[in-house]
Amino acid sequence: MRSRPNRRRTLLAVLLAPILVAVPLTIAAQASVPPPAAGWTTVWSDDFDGPSGSLPSSTDWIIDTGHGYPGGPGNWGTGEIQNYTNSTSNVALDGAGNLRVTPRRDAAGNWTSARIETQRSNFKPPSGGVLAIESRIQMPNVTGDAALGYWPAFWALGSPYRGNYWNWPGIGEFDIMENVNGINSVWGVLHCGVNPGGPCNETTGLGASRACPGSTCQSAFHTYRFEWDTSVSPNELRWYVDGQQFHSVSQSQLPADTWSNMTSHAGYFILLNVAIGGAFPDALNGPTPRAETVPDRPMIVDYVAVSSRGGGTTTPPPPTGSAYSTLQAESYCQQSGMGVEITTDTGGGQNLMQISNGDWALYRGIDFGSSAATQFVGRVASGAAGGVSGLVEVRLDKFLQDRALLQLVLGTANGEQSPRPATRPTLLFRHSGSLGGDGFEGRISGRR
Repeated sequence: MRSRPNRRRTLLAVLLAPILVAVPLTIAAQASVPPPAAGWTTVWSDDFDGPSGSLPSSTDWIIDTGHGYPGGPGNWGTGEIQNYTNSTSNVALDGAGNLRVTPRRDAAGNWTSARIETQRSNFKPPSGGVLAIESRIQMPNVTGDAALGYWPAFWALGSPYRGNYWNWPGIGEFDIMENVNGINSVWGVLHCGVNPGGPCNETTGLGASRACPGSTCQSAFHTYRFEWDTSVSPNELRWYVDGQQFHSVSQSQLPADTWSNMTSHAGYFILLNVAIGGAFPDALNGPTPRAETVPDRPMIVDYVAVSSRGGGTTTPPPPTGSAYSTLQAESYCQQSGMGVEITTDTGGGQNLMQISNGDWALYRGIDFGSSAATQFVGRVASGAAGGVSGLVEVRLDKFLQDRALLQLVLGTANGEQSPRPATRPTLLFRHSGSLGGDGFEGRISGRR
């Protein structure tokens, strides 16, 4: 979900004059994914070798279909109008080492296209290192009025989005390459924080754009690259086209909780798609598509590669604490699917948010002392409507898998600062009490 209405209105004020460009019948791919530069290691790659007319590897890719994720925003949250399919008419290898993502229009005026995402959703830098996500792409070779509504993209979404679909943009989105309406320009954008507004100025995001070097974005292949650098302090995000940097965002530009929410989870998955219509193309020359818009112009992808450099620094030991003092919610050692935000609860600090079914936080090394304890005290809040309940479980050490030590049932709103959909209660886990033994590990998780 790359946008909401009215995004990027300030990024480009004028549309280029209409120009039509013929589409070449064959495009040469590189022989294979280029080897990583000195000091870099390939983490994962796909060079789209395979028989002409075959789908991309199901081992590496998920093909999205329809007008949205089940239970997620309609029209993929962007207003795009096409129906995504798994038909080889829309997404297929070309037999020459490329993937083609091709929008089609039927006689009734209905558009179809394709969107794929990596099976892997854990792409992130090694501790103290750098992650790079790169692809060599030729945008759909169409410009002017014939291109109105075309919206090709190469991007990445935070893994907690899968199965939730309502926690954007807090989980992070890196738009490595976006283009609309056949303009000779590449946009690189970060989405984060809250929507609307917030530190990333949603729904616009923090973005920059430039013309492709040399040949236009539509007439030739260009290499689009994103780097997430944790080897420098503050950390930095960088965007490149053909090796030329055109955008960056520093950790120092964002609040600590915003940066943590988009970087402390398991990682990111990568997406490739060609949308038709929607908020971004409409913002520059809407409404789109129009009668002049032509179908059948593919985005051609030579390869996608993920690499890393450096890292391996010693991870600080996990925090420890006493079971008989306040355990701050944000002091977890590991988590899945959660974020943190500034709380308005008594005492200030931060609280966990965006908790969905199966999400969890882990707290290691909590000392229960030498005498048995008998109570656990926790504080939670929920945005659930009347008649709807959620469940937060607390488990200790050997009980992590078999049974919950404590279950906190959440019903109607009880002091939650930002109500969420009823099926996704928000947890404010501010105090832990006790329960016997010592050296236990504790885990809290959300269910419904």
